[in-house]
Amino acid sequence: MESSAINHVCQAVYRQFPELHGAHPSVHSQPGGKYLLTFNGKVRTADGKTLPRSVRVTADERGSILKLSTSR
Repeated sequence: MESSAINHVCQAVYRQFPELHGAHPSVHSQPGGKYLLTFNGKVRTADGKTLPRSVRVTADERGSILKLSTSR
């Protein structure tokens, strides 16, 4: 996956999840020309506690997001 495609996916994730801004994804190749990008970060709750946040993005080689999921 080219770096411009990774940057395109990163910008979309940062817009939707600002708490992950600056987190660098791990990139894994999938069958069929797809890629799995995993972002990890922390989010602060209303009562001041922190929770881990993981965002998984499945994208094609052009950087188009096919699927996005998050966990807390």
